[in-house]
Amino acid sequence: MALREEGAPGTAMSVAGAMAARGEAHVWCWRPPERTDPADLPLLDTEEFRRALSLPAERDAAAFVRSRAGVRRALARLFGLEPGELALGRRACPGCGDAGHGPPRLVAPPVPLVLSMSRTAGACVLAVGAGSAIGVDAEALRPVRAGAAADPDLTAAEQRHLGALPSGPERDAAFHRVWTRKEAVVKATGLGLSGTELGLLETHPA
Repeated sequence: MALREEGAPGTAMSVAGAMAARGEAHVWCWRPPERTDPADLPLLDTEEFRRALSLPAERDAAAFVRSRAGVRRALARLFGLEPGELALGRRACPGCGDAGHGPPRLVAPPVPLVLSMSRTAGACVLAVGAGSAIGVDAEALRPVRAGAAADPDLTAAEQRHLGALPSGPERDAAFHRVWTRKEAVVKATGLGLSGTELGLLETHPA
């Protein structure tokens, strides 16, 4: 996996072909602003703009806008294009066939790449790969609720591992590692949290 801050010029198809030949996955991470940057707005499509307007908190709207604009900027650098030349959409949900909540996809340019996005307080993340599936998740580290180690979405082994840790920052961090790994897998499958029995997905502490 290549962790990138800058992309490389070249045609989108040739870049995608090179990624496939090398089995590459690229990951970007950036920090969203507290307030919406007007320079981000022209990069959004109509549906994204409506969604941004529907978010009541300015910080949440700014993070959503920057996440979508940032995806276009990152991929534009990768492909040697202008951000406005990229269009995002959704693949049909593998579970029900509905394209309204399927995993994200790159509509333009029409290259054979898969992508996954995540955002949380203080971070936006994009992963792009040349395989058949990719998933990424980010969660802001925060104290977890009492009894989280017995969460039914955890396997018995995960519950034992978390339960053996002292309550506090160490257990909080371990819980978030487990959760983000599970959600990344769910995103890679495209089924979403509601279509997956998380208690059947087992992670490992390392």
